[in-house]
Amino acid sequence: MRILVAILCTLPLLEAQSAGFRIALTGDSILNRRLSVYKDPSYLAMFDEIRHADAGFTNLETLIHTYQYPGAAVSGGTYMGSPPWIVDELKWAGFNLLGAANNHAFDYGLDGMRSTLHALDAAGLAHAGSGENLALARAPAYLDTGNGRVALVACASTFTPGSLAGEQRPDLKGRPGLSPLRFSTTYTVDAGTLEGLRKLTLLNAPDAAQREGPVRFGGATYQAGAQTAIHTTPLKEDLDGIVTSIRNARRQADWVVVSIHAHEGQPGKREQPADFLETFAHAAIDAGADLFVAHGPHVLRGVEIYKGKPIFYSLANFIFENDTVEFQPAENYQAQGLAASATVADFYDARSKNDTRGFPPDRPIWESVVAEVAFNPDRTVKEILLRPISLGFGEPRPQRGRPRPAAPALSKQIVDRLAALSAAFGTKVEFANGRGVIELDQKRGQ
Repeated sequence: MRILVAILCTLPLLEAQSAGFRIALTGDSILNRRLSVYKDPSYLAMFDEIRHADAGFTNLETLIHTYQYPGAAVSGGTYMGSPPWIVDELKWAGFNLLGAANNHAFDYGLDGMRSTLHALDAAGLAHAGSGENLALARAPAYLDTGNGRVALVACASTFTPGSLAGEQRPDLKGRPGLSPLRFSTTYTVDAGTLEGLRKLTLLNAPDAAQREGPVRFGGATYQAGAQTAIHTTPLKEDLDGIVTSIRNARRQADWVVVSIHAHEGQPGKREQPADFLETFAHAAIDAGADLFVAHGPHVLRGVEIYKGKPIFYSLANFIFENDTVEFQPAENYQAQGLAASATVADFYDARSKNDTRGFPPDRPIWESVVAEVAFNPDRTVKEILLRPISLGFGEPRPQRGRPRPAAPALSKQIVDRLAALSAAFGTKVEFANGRGVIELDQKRGQ
């Protein structure tokens, strides 16, 4: 009898261990207004789905502080600042896994970064991508769930000067900052253009000039070829370091998520990822990642299924309250030719030319998806669903930027756009029951 009772007592535990795993994934979140005050049923249902997943990921593209620090000399564009209570809104929304490496990480210098990380720590939100030295910035963050331990490794290829973390030495502390994935760029040009560049290098540095073969100029490499092209390659030093972190996470966690903030795309094609990003995504999966999620260009990019694992090359925006950040440093006002007496509303009006340029009139910026990935207990992917969302394109500044479920017609447009982008990777996305559904067996075994 005691043996039977013991067996029965273990059944719930066995069920929990074999339940698989579900994660909700979003792109960039820039928030400085309350999410929890709205009561529309479909809106609340959207967040219920994030909450009911084992893990909810977003890239936190803002800083948490009360403007007690001066703005840095260089920013990622808008100097980001969000009130401390946003951690409550993030938790309300269901997020418990956050990327913290992006081009705004040092908008308010080291103080702004530390203030943000301390606020996330105090709220119990797992985050990765920034830290007190390079090893800590690269290190996985861990989240314990009822269906296993989750590791997040995060980095950025788009960042401001001075925001990169540095290595620790036995005799000197490492530099705080973010985990970078740098890359090199090679331009293929015609022979005449290459020789013209070679002459320039001879004029600037005759002793160090390259007199034959490829030419290094302006931080890039130029080579001769029949067809003009641009190719990017991840810096081996950074790639190897991040891959080491992923392999470490693979042995320390049940599920591994890799995230990158990457604005870079193909020349003139912002919806197509740069070469180095594809190389990195494949290396991450090869090293043991269960999925790869990118963000940064603020528009959707395609989805690839590589060796049975999903790669989201950009999930665009989830919360984009870029034009209601409360204060901006003097540099931003001066860049718009505004006087010292100008208000922050004057700044946003001038920057967007009353919503006629930049982000406000750019419709794809305001349309995205929430991706839900369900895994089987053996780490194979069970299903991938894409819930279309609208961030209020064309609405007034105080209203746009908040996510809400897209209307039926718009939902199909968003899924059709993502399907077209994903087709380049051999991925089929269908529209069914108001959502995108990704076919999974077409790429299995590759």
